[in-house]
Amino acid sequence: MKKVTLFIAMSLDGYIADCSGGVDWLTGTGTQETDSYGDFIQEIDTVIMGGNTYRQIITQLSPNIWPYEGMKSYVITHRGTVASRDDIYMVHQSPCDLVRQLREQDGKGIWICGGAQVVRQLMEADLIDRYHFSVMPVLLGDGIPLLVPGMRKHLLRLVRTQSYNGITDLIYERREQAAEQPSSSAQC
Repeated sequence: MKKVTLFIAMSLDGYIADCSGGVDWLTGTGTQETDSYGDFIQEIDTVIMGGNTYRQIITQLSPNIWPYEGMKSYVITHRGTVASRDDIYMVHQSPCDLVRQLREQDGKGIWICGGAQVVRQLMEADLIDRYHFSVMPVLLGDGIPLLVPGMRKHLLRLVRTQSYNGITDLIYERREQAAEQPSSSAQC
C-alpha cells in the first residue's frame, strides 16, 4: 500500500497562503542549499492537488515547466470540464475516494501537494500517513489556514526535524487513534 504524505509549507502562525492566495513569502533567510524536498520527491510517483493549487503552479510558481514531470498528477476540480494532458489528470471526485483508489496501486508514495480543502477532507477521513510541515520564518497574521477549529484530533509521532535557511521541517507519522475517540462527521 502506498504511503500518503502531506508535504506543505506554512507560516509560523499556520497559514498556507496569504489573504489573496499568494505564496511569495515562501522563502528562507539564507543561502544554504540543504532542504528536504530533494530527498522527499525521490519517494513519490503520484501528486494530488486542488484546482487552485494547480492554477497557482502553472501561472505563478512554475509557468514555463511542469515541476512534476514523470509523475502522475491528479487535480481535483469542480469547475467546468478541463481536458487531462500527459500525466496530469483532471478529476471530479472526492479526494478521499481518489486516495483510497490510488494507494492500492503499486509504486512509490502519494504526495498531497495542497489545497486547504483537499487536505482537510483527507485529514478528517484519516487518510494521511505522514505529515511534513515546512514552517517558514514569517508571521502572516491572516490568510488561508491549514487547520480550522473543529477538526478531529490526530495522534502523531515525531520522526525528524531539520532546520535550514530559517525554515524548520517537522515530520510526523500517524499513530493509531484511540478506540474511544469518535470521529467527527467527515466530508468524505
